[in-house]
Amino acid sequence: MELNDGAVRVKNPTLRDVAQLAGVSIATASKALNGRDHVHPETRTRVHEAARLISFTPNALAQGLIAGQTGTVGLITGDLDGRFSIPILMGAEDAFGTGKMSVFLCDARGDAIREQYHLQALLSRRVDGLIVVGSTTNPRPSLGSDLPIPVVYAYAPSLDASDISLVADNEQAGSDAAAHLVKRGRIRIAHITGDAGYLAATDRATGVEIELARSGLTLVGGEARYGSWTEDWGRRATQQLLAEHPDVDAILCGSDQIARGALDILREAGKIVPDEIAVMGFDNWEIFTSGARPALTSVDMNLETLGRAAARRLFAAIDGDHSGGIQKLPCRVVVRETT
Repeated sequence: MELNDGAVRVKNPTLRDVAQLAGVSIATASKALNGRDHVHPETRTRVHEAARLISFTPNALAQGLIAGQTGTVGLITGDLDGRFSIPILMGAEDAFGTGKMSVFLCDARGDAIREQYHLQALLSRRVDGLIVVGSTTNPRPSLGSDLPIPVVYAYAPSLDASDISLVADNEQAGSDAAAHLVKRGRIRIAHITGDAGYLAATDRATGVEIELARSGLTLVGGEARYGSWTEDWGRRATQQLLAEHPDVDAILCGSDQIARGALDILREAGKIVPDEIAVMGFDNWEIFTSGARPALTSVDMNLETLGRAAARRLFAAIDGDHSGGIQKLPCRVVVRETT
């Protein structure tokens, strides 16, 4: 070792060098650098100062093996190209980055066999935990309770109630959307939404009907109009709605695409939005909301927040908190010109 202006130059410094400079055993140096208990504060400070002086950087894998962890996690998604998977993954990766975790990202493409292949590959890499992001909001099969690592399910809950699942609260989101329209003085509200086979569509419709009932109102036409998540369906449904109920004063749409279709027909019919008819969407997809004329009010599912929450739950599970169940996270109404 060579002292130079208070610094110590060591070629390829090791833990042994740190221990020697600090005047402690290698085991004590390891405990101090890894934040383990039973190390006197003064000793811990001396070890960290010695490591700083010789520019010693602990080997991440070695640290992990000491703690029984590798500092890596897996993220499996069923639809990497999907509109909803990406923000969830971004939120999760942000949270993992804060904790200095490395992430292995795998796209199962909605294929159960491919998902199992990715699962085995991640297990072979000894990841500390796993987040599984569904391609829809519908419940999905569990990966099983016998896995050696904790798993958190995001967006689509696991069918196993003992698993950890985090989802957007779509029923409450529907209620909040309806409440927003009622507060704006709307009393003849229609609901045009997507595929009835999607849990998100039926949950939102339930929330809408519950909120309207609180105000002594019912949906125009008596029920939600189910179809597809497309602008074309929004146009066709709105044409039919205006023909049957020309006095409608608000249209709550199950997606921003449907809302854009509805706006097209209202413009063609000479209806002024929002003066005569208010319009709301769902998903807060900027390409649709900002590009709409007028700018579209929409419900944001806070998917990045959902991803970060899933990462935090995984951290907790890695630390031993395996409490299961479905946790529903709130959405938010983003008000723009159409309401």
